[in-house]
Amino acid sequence: MTRRSALDPAKGWIDEMLRADLTAPPKQRHTNKRILARLRDEYGFTAVAYTTLNDYLRVRRPQIKDEADRARMLHEGMVPQFHRPGEEAEVDFAEVWVRVDGKPLQCQMFTLRLSYSGKAVHRVFSTAGQEAFMQGHVDAFRILGGVPVRHIRYDNLKPAVSQVCFGRSRVESQRWVAFRSHYVHVPVGSLIRSSPLVASAVA
Repeated sequence: MTRRSALDPAKGWIDEMLRADLTAPPKQRHTNKRILARLRDEYGFTAVAYTTLNDYLRVRRPQIKDEADRARMLHEGMVPQFHRPGEEAEVDFAEVWVRVDGKPLQCQMFTLRLSYSGKAVHRVFSTAGQEAFMQGHVDAFRILGGVPVRHIRYDNLKPAVSQVCFGRSRVESQRWVAFRSHYVHVPVGSLIRSSPLVASAVA
């Protein structure tokens, strides 16, 4: 049998105050003393000690926040990502600074990261040009032991593109076509920014 508390009649009022605090400006949120004063002044409730209220608030405040967070996630919706081992990867270039002979030099870091394990291969080049783009792939495939069997996603395909067409379609450069044909045996249509590049496993 659950033991009744002197605070039970006021718990609904207290919870409403705590929920209101979730969206209120910081300076307008309820302190413990303010809640006690409202219970007394607005609801005529005086049958609880301050220490009992403090004990309830210490537990209930984080619970109210967790409940609100879960409700928001359900309302907004979440689509979990699922990756199988060896199926997918992502490629990108990022600006980095290195020191050469004691002087700072801006370079570009190629990264190929497996989506399932998070294992990544990084290479630093002086530019993000086509040769660096291809060499980064060669090194990554060699170190990882093959090519992702489903696709590789690209945030930026400029090094592989010779012409930008209408909308978001792209024409692959001949060097890139020859390069990927060495590894990739599934025909690829027009390249689209952030679209997958379908690939088969290395023989």
